[in-house]
Amino acid sequence: MSAKKGVIGILTGGGDVPGLNPAIRAVTIRALREGYQVIGIRRGWLGTIS
Repeated sequence: MSAKKGVIGILTGGGDVPGLNPAIRAVTIRALREGYQVIGIRRGWLGTIS
């Protein structure tokens, strides 16, 4: 496994959006394969400050 390149935070603004879960999954899988650490940010923008 290679060294981590950086960190990617995934945040959504809320609301129902068709296809959002598969898009998040695809980005996460690709980022992990490329050597990035991926974190999910809960509770939208409020989650970035807590």
